[in-house]
Amino acid sequence: MRVLIAEDNALLREGLVLLLRSEGHEVCATVEHGDDLLPALLDHRPDVAVVDVRLPPDFRDEGLRAAVEARRRLPALPVLILSQYVERAYAAELLAQSATGVGYLLKDRVGRAEEFLQALGRVAEGGTAMDPEVISQLMAHRAGPDPLAALTPREREVLALMAEGHNNPGIAELLFLAESSVNKHIGSIFGKLGMPTPDTGHRRVRAVLTYLRALADD
Repeated sequence: MRVLIAEDNALLREGLVLLLRSEGHEVCATVEHGDDLLPALLDHRPDVAVVDVRLPPDFRDEGLRAAVEARRRLPALPVLILSQYVERAYAAELLAQSATGVGYLLKDRVGRAEEFLQALGRVAEGGTAMDPEVISQLMAHRAGPDPLAALTPREREVLALMAEGHNNPGIAELLFLAESSVNKHIGSIFGKLGMPTPDTGHRRVRAVLTYLRALADD
């Protein structure tokens, strides 16, 4: 993959560069300043961008605003957002635009190299990689009618793990269920969300998008 990194912390930035290169990926550019991010994204058009929410000069939302604008101009651009804390409004803004090829991880997960690389790969392929804490806080603050009201608590658990990027065997292991039970829950989720198409992979993406957009809806 060709990866662009936007991170002002030199230690973390160089650590990511070394990790990605050791895995055979190309780091096509690194950016430290918020004003440089959008031009770099439009110029390099990476396979995926790793972007810190807060960048100089103001350390507010420079990284996120540049990523959102880049995805307006390049709708297929995958972006993995990194943040020290859960920035609920920022996560909602990013998901409201499009949840395809989007990830949002807390920085403490970057230290778990295998987990980070798996998340980056899912986002680059057009999937999602949402930190469990991000999902938890979005759920706690959402308002208005719940489009997921028909789902059982277990089905919501399964859908949340789908949004984090887990496959069916992984979900089964995390919930201590047989894989056949997970398959049944996912089939029920598809039915309740009105997704009768036989294309399971496409339905999975649509179900996750429905879930994330529901959480982002304030």
